[in-house]
Amino acid sequence: MAEIIQPRRMFLWSMAVIYLVAFVSLYVQIPGLYGNDGLLPARWQLRYSGKSLWEQLLASPTLLWLGPQLGLDTHTAMELLCLVGVALSLAATLVEAFRDSVVFFCLWALYLSMYQVGQVFLYFQWDNLLLETGFLCILVAPLTLIRGSRGVREHDRVTFWLIRWLLFRLMFASGVVKLTSRCPTWWGLTALTYHYETQCIPTPLAWFVHQLPVCWQKMSVMGTFVIEIAVPLLFFSPMRRLRLGAFYLQMLLQVLIILTGNYNFFNLLTIALCLSLLDDQHVNFWLRKADKTSDNDSKLQSWLCYLVELAVWSLLIFGSVVCFDLQVDTAKKGISSRTAFTYHQFNQFLKTVTIPCIWIGVLSLTWEMVKAMFRCACVSGFLKRFFGTVQWTLFAAATAAMFTVSLVPFTYIEYDSNARLWPGVRRAYELSDRFQLANSYGLFRRMTGVGGRPEVVIEGSNDGVSWTEIEFMYKPGNMSASPAVVTPHQPRLDWQMWFAALGAHTQAPWFTSLMYRLLQGKRDVIELIQTDVSQYPFHKQPPAYLRAHRYRYWFTELKPDGSFPERWWRRVYDEEFYPTVHLGNTFLESMLTQYGLKDKLPSRRISNTTVVQAVRWVRSQVKGVPPHVLIWTLIACSAAVCVLQGLQNRHKHRERTPNPHNAAEKDLTENQPDESLDHDGKLDKEQAVDEEVEEEEDGEGEDSEDEVEEGEGEEKETVGDEEED
Repeated sequence: MAEIIQPRRMFLWSMAVIYLVAFVSLYVQIPGLYGNDGLLPARWQLRYSGKSLWEQLLASPTLLWLGPQLGLDTHTAMELLCLVGVALSLAATLVEAFRDSVVFFCLWALYLSMYQVGQVFLYFQWDNLLLETGFLCILVAPLTLIRGSRGVREHDRVTFWLIRWLLFRLMFASGVVKLTSRCPTWWGLTALTYHYETQCIPTPLAWFVHQLPVCWQKMSVMGTFVIEIAVPLLFFSPMRRLRLGAFYLQMLLQVLIILTGNYNFFNLLTIALCLSLLDDQHVNFWLRKADKTSDNDSKLQSWLCYLVELAVWSLLIFGSVVCFDLQVDTAKKGISSRTAFTYHQFNQFLKTVTIPCIWIGVLSLTWEMVKAMFRCACVSGFLKRFFGTVQWTLFAAATAAMFTVSLVPFTYIEYDSNARLWPGVRRAYELSDRFQLANSYGLFRRMTGVGGRPEVVIEGSNDGVSWTEIEFMYKPGNMSASPAVVTPHQPRLDWQMWFAALGAHTQAPWFTSLMYRLLQGKRDVIELIQTDVSQYPFHKQPPAYLRAHRYRYWFTELKPDGSFPERWWRRVYDEEFYPTVHLGNTFLESMLTQYGLKDKLPSRRISNTTVVQAVRWVRSQVKGVPPHVLIWTLIACSAAVCVLQGLQNRHKHRERTPNPHNAAEKDLTENQPDESLDHDGKLDKEQAVDEEVEEEEDGEGEDSEDEVEEGEGEEKETVGDEEED
């Protein structure tokens, strides 16, 4: 089986970039969300009750407990931790030596520290997914800083398998929950006729996709079910072409979601998980590199594999046609589709496959462990074999433990399967739950906004007579403004405004805090709405009155003549969302008191140390810069540096290594005295040329880090044959 050296390195680099995006996106929003004058000050989450530091860390694992010991308040400590995360992730992006287990442990601990005090603004599934994936990176990444080597380790395939298992859990559960929720739009295959206009922050392309015919939208829903429910079963196929097919189908889905919706770093993180389906042979195919692995399969075996793969894809297509009753509609000149199974039948299917999916995972993981153990046994040298076996034992045990703990959230999709789990597994999950090591997933469970996209519009006034709408920078509001493109940044206030519009304001206590801070004219909160404060209608003087109304929004349609409309949106008034309030208003004061949103104690005074001054200086440099512009600038600069490093290394590699074929031809031309050489003379010269070529190729391998790692892997696999020789 092909090696996974290149996919593993690509995955670790991708995770460094995603951590960079996550920390920068969160950093720019800390003052408005968690500052002392923010919506939900983080210091309210840290209660210093006189317990020891260790007890506080166990109760709430966050490094922010160390803030007072450094003379920092919670707000400044959060910014400092975010800046450290940005620096570490940027270093890991640019320098491979920093893609290390120690560095990834620090990144995971830093983001977990933010998550513990993030409250509702950090309780998204992609935050949980980043924490779980980040912890797995600790097992996948090498110990470069300590051991000083980035070579191949025998247990790499075992730990990297956990990434594939996480991808399976994410995609399979995301498809299953759409049907177990009994949402009529998913069952009727009409969900995407509403999705593009009702998602949180659509892109401009979403408007155009929304105009597609209904039959196309239904086919898209069917394709989503196939990719999320059926295709993930191929992740553990022993046939690599089936895994590669599953990889490209997953990539297709993620790219389409990125093009039509702003889901921050979530889709990028899912794409990084998909890299676990690749191998070196396919990555070398992308890079147009010669593949060193030899194909020893017989023609009969190759034909059998082709037939099995053809049967699998045919079965997948046939199952899709049967389950969704696909028929050619000649009258409408399209393809009709409907759900041809019932909820009871799907529930029976789920009960049938959930436990077998676990056993498939067990067999796949066991196979990887056995192969890794065999590779450890084939290593030459007693000490190397001994230490390799010890490493294999430790990492195999850690992998088995992570797999076992993940069974609890995975089986949430089916109650009976969850009830059959061993109680010890549940206790282990409960102990590790505070660290977000394993989570349950299920995106787009129900389609909202079927009767129109609900949107909360805040209005301000200085006299209580004339009102001005407060326009957010990203979420829909102004009907003439085009949808924004902000990926991979996540404007967390805009996202929560979308959730708040789905219910009453009492279900979103933070909204009362938002109204209160806007009446106070807090600049940090205003910058969450408009980074350029001059675009905020009350930047000169805070409004005296505020109120909020709920509207129903829809995408506009094409005109009868096929021309485009003047506006992107149309809306109708729905109802009052929040009554008119002002500072000192009885209703506002009662809401603040009820939700505990009024400061009871003054904020902690901080000393003006060098660290505090440095944190404030960095804040002053990025103030006023749109977050998505800042993130893309860092990504572009990092990518440019990485490309230049690659070109420089390639140039040095070519200078050091002459072309072995040219050298061989030159040597033959110079040393061939006559055409009438005997047969033995030819063999001797050709053997000398071959030895020279092999020596030069060995020198080329020493200059290239990639080939060093591949060479180590090949050497370990062929030790047994060398000993027999």
